[in-house]
Amino acid sequence: MSNPQQLRYSKEHEWLSAAEDGVSTVGITEHAANALGDVVYVQLPEAGSTVTAGETCGELESTKSVSDLYSPVTGEVVEANQAVVDDPSLVNTAPFEGGWLFKVRVTEAPEDLLSADEYTEFAG
Repeated sequence: MSNPQQLRYSKEHEWLSAAEDGVSTVGITEHAANALGDVVYVQLPEAGSTVTAGETCGELESTKSVSDLYSPVTGEVVEANQAVVDDPSLVNTAPFEGGWLFKVRVTEAPEDLLSADEYTEFAG
């Protein structure tokens, strides 16, 4: 498992891209996708809603369990990935590409986001 170096990671297993025009993309890591098993349903925050770092903002349901989705940052959701809602298996097959979950205009990022190497060590 390799975690892209340009991303930052939360201890809840979400990844965050660097901001482009103030907007970052959020998804779950390959480690989390593998732990969940086959994802069959995704509930994402709606565009225009506000998410808060460390708070739940949606859920992922797999054939094994239901898991909360946590926002790694605080901000306004500008887009939810409709492709993932329509085909939740993208979370498993392409967690860092087509399986992204939502885009957020970041107003506050916590200081404790991990680098790729730190996350790899944390996730074991």
